[in-house]
Amino acid sequence: KEFRDKAHMAINHFMASTDYTVLAYAIRKDRHLERYGLDALDPYLLSLRIVIERAYFAMGRQGKLTIVAEARNPVLDRLLDIAFLELKISGTELLKPHDIAQINPELLIRDKKANIVGLQMADLIVSPIGRYVIGKPSKEDWVIIAEKLYHHKGTWNGAGLVILPKD
Repeated sequence: KEFRDKAHMAINHFMASTDYTVLAYAIRKDRHLERYGLDALDPYLLSLRIVIERAYFAMGRQGKLTIVAEARNPVLDRLLDIAFLELKISGTELLKPHDIAQINPELLIRDKKANIVGLQMADLIVSPIGRYVIGKPSKEDWVIIAEKLYHHKGTWNGAGLVILPKD
């Protein structure tokens, strides 16, 4: 317990003192399937769409967006690649292909075994967000992550954190 507590303190200190902004999304898969049935988009592909849209607005509609996704298996990774290309060609409900081109998005799919710092940080960010979304009691890590969420018009709700389906 002592070792675990010290490790959590060190991780929380690192996460609080590091400069980054969180753009996150959560999909309540059961509600998503219940609401949309057979028309439900694959949550992973829907997430890609949300990431590109939120990043576009957060980046001031310019810059270079690099998305690093954790590899799952060759078939699913290829489907993600195809969906990414389709988004660049067709756009989304909110963005035209020209808009997406302004942030010059790149998709990298990397294996967890590569031990990429950004993917490790993503793992540390996801857990407190997941607890928040499902209504579990918050811990210190949620307070840290909530402060790092991208804000628009004074709130992170719908900007730094998108939760779908909306109630």
